[in-house]
Amino acid sequence: MAKVFKALSNEQRLKLFKMIYYWNQTVCDEDSCNKGVDKSFSRACDCMDLSRSTISHHFKELKNAGLISCTRKGQQFSCCVNQDMIDAIKEFF
Repeated sequence: MAKVFKALSNEQRLKLFKMIYYWNQTVCDEDSCNKGVDKSFSRACDCMDLSRSTISHHFKELKNAGLISCTRKGQQFSCCVNQDMIDAIKEFF
């Protein structure tokens, strides 16, 4: 859990994770959530005033903490929140 909380301790990363979580809740239906939210990286770049390399680093840290999983389709990223990790965080509290 320390790795998860460390990843979420960065304000920008927390904002990014909240956006991805929200997109998963509002954009996905049961079938599409298995694939993730399409164009997650591009959408994040449009929403945040950060360089692409910084956003890429934040995605990597969230993925390494097990909070999200990402798949690449050509140059497109699709991200999905790891619901098991969300459940583990809720269980922790």
